[in-house]
Amino acid sequence: MTTRLTPFELMEKLISFPTVSRDTNIPLIDWVADYLDSHGIESHRYVDPDQPKHALFAHVGPWEEGAIVLSGHTDVVPVDGQPWDTDPFSVVEKDGKYYGRGTCDMKGFDGLALWALVEAKYAGVKRPLQIALSFDEEIGCTGAPPMIKAMQPVLPKGAAAIIGEPSTMQAVTGHKGGTGFNTHVVGFEVHSSLLHTGVNAIMAGAKLIEWANEMNTENMAAKPTELAAMFDPPFTTCHVGMIEGGTAHNITAKDCKFAMDFRVVPGEDKDKWALDYMEKVRAVEAQMQAVVPETRIDVTPRFDVPALQPEEGGEAETLVRQITGDNASHKVSYGTEAGQFQEAGYSAVICGPGDIAQAHQPNEYIEISQFEAGHDFMRKLVDRLSL
Repeated sequence: MTTRLTPFELMEKLISFPTVSRDTNIPLIDWVADYLDSHGIESHRYVDPDQPKHALFAHVGPWEEGAIVLSGHTDVVPVDGQPWDTDPFSVVEKDGKYYGRGTCDMKGFDGLALWALVEAKYAGVKRPLQIALSFDEEIGCTGAPPMIKAMQPVLPKGAAAIIGEPSTMQAVTGHKGGTGFNTHVVGFEVHSSLLHTGVNAIMAGAKLIEWANEMNTENMAAKPTELAAMFDPPFTTCHVGMIEGGTAHNITAKDCKFAMDFRVVPGEDKDKWALDYMEKVRAVEAQMQAVVPETRIDVTPRFDVPALQPEEGGEAETLVRQITGDNASHKVSYGTEAGQFQEAGYSAVICGPGDIAQAHQPNEYIEISQFEAGHDFMRKLVDRLSL
């Protein structure tokens, strides 16, 4: 009989693949496909046409609609410049924790999901179980939508998706949406003593960033809606995290580049935020072109992630609450692929082992007790599907 790996062994193997978002994930997907095949489980892929990355999905149990979908991503954030005490791509057990890049976010869950899929196959579940492993979640959840679309004509449509982002095994039923734009301000260089004859791209870009500050101040002061009040913070935020540009201190900057990102509370239209930003962009651009006509501001979409809307009596939430016993209300401000599954017609909930505070950190870890709680959840899930 082919060896059935434990959840820990599966997590350990997945973490050994350094699937940083800028690099390929194909070796990991190849290994997963071979492992599932060794247990008689056929897997399918979405192949990205523009980069060497694959998504994988599979189905066990009756060939019918209504599956529970276990959703995870295979990419991780970089370790460059982080002061790690251990090899990031090896799992190290220490002080009640498993250390390694992705233990928390989210190869720990991926390993548990693979374990559950294989166990479900051998248990002969009466209700189907599916797995969906995406890529490029860490750079804006861009890999999930084409994967979800590719699943539809290949697998029977699933009913409820459990997105295993770290939530300390609590049922998270809502998160903010997000949209972001790469912004390139193209100015005109002159000596800074004659700055009125040129266009300083950095100073023009600063007007857009100051607009973001003003919007944040307004949003913070406004009374939140009942739905927005469930989030921390209870308002939409505008953010610029990196900026670059300029060639010398005594030259008006020719270029300024930054990303403008919005985390939008459910109930607000993230497309309206994009329109408002573009209105401000065009106003600043007009000021620039009044000085030098050939200057401009180029804006390109960076990511677009729908919010996870709380569901009234949603199947995914109900199932997770029944298994975990968690009946509290949990909402988060970070984005996930849950909103994308929901947008595609699935009931969706976030529930996974680990604490989001550990995600992306040097010496990333998952508490062993959390990993074991995830294992217990998967055992109970397989048992339920077998009834």
